Amino acid sequence: MAEIKLYNTASRKKEVFTPLDANDVRMYVCGPTVYDRAHIGNARPVVVFDVLYRLLRHVYGAEHVTYARNFTDVDDKINARAAQTGRSIREITDETIGWYLDDMGALGAMPPDLAPRATEYIDQMIAMNSELIAKGHAYEAEGHVLFAVDSYAEYGALSGRSVDDMIAGARVEVAPYKRNPMDFVLWKPSDGDTPGWDSPWGRGRPGWHIECSAMARELFGRRFDIHGGGLDLAFPHHENEIAQSKACCGADSFAQVWMHNEMLQVEGKKMSKSLGNFFCVRELLDQGYPGEVIRFVYLGTHYRKPMDWTEKKAREAEATLRKWRALSAGIEPASRAAATVVAGLADDLNTAGAIAELHKLAASGDAAGLLAGAQLLGLLQPDMGDWAKAAKVDFSAYADALAVARAAAMQSKDFAEVDRLKAALMGAGVEVRMSKSGVDLSAGPEFDAAKLEGVT
Repeated sequence: MAEIKLYNTASRKKEVFTPLDANDVRMYVCGPTVYDRAHIGNARPVVVFDVLYRLLRHVYGAEHVTYARNFTDVDDKINARAAQTGRSIREITDETIGWYLDDMGALGAMPPDLAPRATEYIDQMIAMNSELIAKGHAYEAEGHVLFAVDSYAEYGALSGRSVDDMIAGARVEVAPYKRNPMDFVLWKPSDGDTPGWDSPWGRGRPGWHIECSAMARELFGRRFDIHGGGLDLAFPHHENEIAQSKACCGADSFAQVWMHNEMLQVEGKKMSKSLGNFFCVRELLDQGYPGEVIRFVYLGTHYRKPMDWTEKKAREAEATLRKWRALSAGIEPASRAAATVVAGLADDLNTAGAIAELHKLAASGDAAGLLAGAQLLGLLQPDMGDWAKAAKVDFSAYADALAVARAAAMQSKDFAEVDRLKAALMGAGVEVRMSKSGVDLSAGPEFDAAKLEGVT
């Protein structure tokens, strides 16, 4: 059995992963708030933890791993979208969940085993709030329930910040009903225009942080193995989850390993609508970027490093995937992924290292090994290859014309026609290789069949 090492944000070091129960490995990842399309930054944790899910299944067996990723379908952003559009909240959230699943599926992400919606666990959230109040870790004030940060001595341990630093650096909501500015909302009142549920504190709705704590406890019990998400969630969301869960269920409760992926940039700059470099996953797909290519670009950077989406990386990923798909066409994958590929992934999800091993397998002509290893990373999946087939073109007439022109040029020493044809083909994105044995043409990553018109 491969030894997996994972960087634990809580301990600030890479540790050997030892599941609580090797027959019941459990991973919870924070999912989206469903009010709009997922942007390419939202997709990074989906791809990262999809690879970890595949690795855990490979090592422990698919039947022994459970992956949960939630949907936050009660939130003020959703309420605002409903007010703007005049549509019902349920209609908006159902539609957005459908978009999300389609877009993440296009990136080759396996569906999680469990996909809880927050609105289906309101009773569990109310119960957890009541327990926290009874234990002196929360209090009711003006229809709100708030977690008392002062009651939990370890608050700030995950993010490594002191409470004073957090107050100075965070947008803390100042409210007269708070005992401490850092106290956070577990429950808040709802008016007649917002969703609400009956509770001991009046009609209201949950705060964001209590959702994942309550859902994870209901699905996985007091303790489970891995909790993941983007680095932007480490504070305050995950810090607050830890506080309320451990205050409620004990110091040894909740997730044993905390994992966070770094953020995403576009062409070296922070993604921003004001810079015009803000893209939804669907926009990239509609622009013609295959989901497999997008996934490959993500996997080219270690998950704990900032990732830069660039056009150059996309072109290189497409060219590599075309070659790999051509090499492995009609081949059955090996029964197990190569140990070198598994070792790369087992070393804190070193996907770039694993891809380097795939390049070695391809160079050696081991198509079966390449296919098995790539599929462990979610690449070269049978249902994701149509994009590569679509660009297949019969280049024989163009190759013949270039060969005739070259033969004539060898006699006349005038290579103008050869240069013209070669330039026209390359301008259409065709890769041109000429050798003593003949002319070889293939579609490059920027191939455009329309530009071949009149090239003869």
